[in-house]
Amino acid sequence: MPIQVQELPCQSGVIGVLTLDSPATLNALTEAMIDDMQATLDRWEQDPQICLVLLDANGDRGFCAGGNILALYQAISTGDQDTPQRFFSKEYRLMYQLHRFAKPVVGWAHRVVMGGGMGLLSACRYRLVTPDLMMAMPEISIGLFPDVGASWFLNRLPAGLGLFLGLTGARLNAADALRVGLADFAVQPGHKASLLDQIQSQSWTGNVAGDDNRLHRLLNRLEGPKHAEMPASNLANHERRIAYLCRQGELPEIVDRLLNEPDGDAWWQSAIANLREGCPVTAWLVNEQLQRAQQMSLKDVLAMELAMALTCCRRPDLPEGIRARLVDRDQAPRWSHPTVREVEQEVVAAHFTAPWPEGECPLQLD
Repeated sequence: MPIQVQELPCQSGVIGVLTLDSPATLNALTEAMIDDMQATLDRWEQDPQICLVLLDANGDRGFCAGGNILALYQAISTGDQDTPQRFFSKEYRLMYQLHRFAKPVVGWAHRVVMGGGMGLLSACRYRLVTPDLMMAMPEISIGLFPDVGASWFLNRLPAGLGLFLGLTGARLNAADALRVGLADFAVQPGHKASLLDQIQSQSWTGNVAGDDNRLHRLLNRLEGPKHAEMPASNLANHERRIAYLCRQGELPEIVDRLLNEPDGDAWWQSAIANLREGCPVTAWLVNEQLQRAQQMSLKDVLAMELAMALTCCRRPDLPEGIRARLVDRDQAPRWSHPTVREVEQEVVAAHFTAPWPEGECPLQLD
C-alpha cells in the first residue's frame, strides 16, 4: 500500500501516524493515495481517542514531489476529462480538510518537497523540516500553475516573494523556509523516533486547545540541528532584490525586469532560467491567482484553483510541458504563446471561469 497508517498509544490518548509510502515515485500523490489519506483523516477526526496526527513519508529522497503528473498526462492524452476532475477535486478536498483539521497535525518533511508536497506541509498545524530540505513550486516549467492552495500560502509571504516563487520555481532550502514562515522548526533527520517517544510519553486529553499547547511546548524543546549543519539562506542574499523587482508594475514589466537583471549567483541564475524557459501563460496565471486570492477564503481559493486546473487540462500547454519535461525529455516545450507579452487576456480570463453550473462545484466543501 502507498500509505501506511499507525495508531500509537500514548500515556493517555492516541497519535495517528499517516505515512506516504511510495519512495520510488518520490511519494508523488495518486488518486488512490489521496482516497486512503482522506478516509483515514475522516475516521480520525471522529475518533475521540485520536488526539494528534503526524504526517510523514518513507524513503531517503523526499517527502513528496507533488502529484503524479504522468498519470494526468495519460488521461489528458486520451481525452479523459473525468480523471483530472476527480483527481484535482479529491486533492483540493484533502488540502482543505488538513488546513481545518479539528486536531493538531504535525508535518515532518525531508529532502524534496514540491507542488502537492508543499500543499500538504503548508496545511499542517506544525511544519517540521530537516536540514536537507529542497522546497519549490515549479509548475511554470510544465505549464500548470502553483496549485494545492498556493494562492493562499504564497500570498502570506513577504511582499513580492510569492510572485517570484511562482514565476521562477526557485528552490528554497531549510533556512529559507524557516526565514519566510513556510516551516516552523528544523529537526534532525534521525530524531523522528525520539519525537514519537516523547509524544507517546505524554497524557493527551482530547481537549484541542490544551493538547495543542502541550504539543507546542514539546516541539519547542526538541533539539534542532546545530548552526553549522544548516545551509546558508539564499533568500537572505536576494530578498530585497526580489521585493524591489516584483512589487510594482504590470506583469510584463516585472518579467522584463527579472530577465534583464544582471546575473547573480547560481541560485539566482537557476531561478531566472526557469522563468525564461517557462510557460508564458503560467506566468499570467500566477500573477492573477495571487491578486484574486488576496480577498478570498480558503474555500473559495481552492474552488478557483480547481477551475484553473481543469482549464489547464483542456489547453495545450500542460500536456506539452509534461511531454517535454518527463515523457520525451527533450526539455524543449513548444508553448502556445512565445512570450508573456503575446498572451491574450481572454486566454487568462478563461482559466477563472468555473466550468460547472453555478452552485455545483465538484469540491463539495462544507
